[in-house]
Amino acid sequence: MALPREYTGQNCSAARALEVVGERWTLLIVRDALYGVRRFTDFQAHLDIPRAVLADRLGALVESGVLERVRGATGRGHDYVLTDKGIELWPIVRSLSMWGEQFYPSDKGVHRFYTHTGCDAELDVNGRCTKCGQSVPAADVTVVPGPALRGQNARTDPVSRALAAPHRLLEPLTIG
Repeated sequence: MALPREYTGQNCSAARALEVVGERWTLLIVRDALYGVRRFTDFQAHLDIPRAVLADRLGALVESGVLERVRGATGRGHDYVLTDKGIELWPIVRSLSMWGEQFYPSDKGVHRFYTHTGCDAELDVNGRCTKCGQSVPAADVTVVPGPALRGQNARTDPVSRALAAPHRLLEPLTIG
């Protein structure tokens, strides 16, 4: 039996936020959208998520205004693009990723580094550039794969291969 999505009886903004992004897979979909994944098949290939679950989560994110479903760049199919509301989830995804690296590290090293595109310096745990001290918005962040994602550790799906190169957040990945 599936758990309900609502936290009835909770008069709390965190509970209301979890109603939108708290289900399994949802933050990983948002993370991939931040990384530039846009197509249903690419989300599925990268996450190994059942099609029905992915369709449900994408539909819920569109309904809540986190993603927008738009005509695909090729004119065929649809893409899922983060709205401003969805982009505001970047600090949460970044913080959760950095928390995971700190408390649940891989024996193969760091998975990803986040750098300030303008300075080419890493972000600290608060999302500030370690060189200029600026709080860096998602559009000015470059994702750099770490050792845990390279070599023998590398996944071979098309999205993982595209993510194996440094790239800016929010820019569509070239997959193929």
